[in-house]
Amino acid sequence: MGLADRIDRHAMLFHRMADTVNADLGDALIDGRIDGQGMRAAVFQCMTCEKPEACPGWMDAHPEGATEAPDFCRNKALLKHLSA
Repeated sequence: MGLADRIDRHAMLFHRMADTVNADLGDALIDGRIDGQGMRAAVFQCMTCEKPEACPGWMDAHPEGATEAPDFCRNKALLKHLSA
């Protein structure tokens, strides 16, 4: 998998995890809780995850959403902040 494909995959995982924990990234961008650089950093943080294969399964197991990201998520604290 090339770099562009990896970035796209992890951007999708980050956005889907944000949706799962009710972190509205659009609202967070508008009100300044995150900016483009922060979003990019979150995607790159996601790319360092040692368990990316666990992420889709965890989200599939929480179709109604969750109060926070799983402990293995490298963006757990950020997503908690963005969902507040």
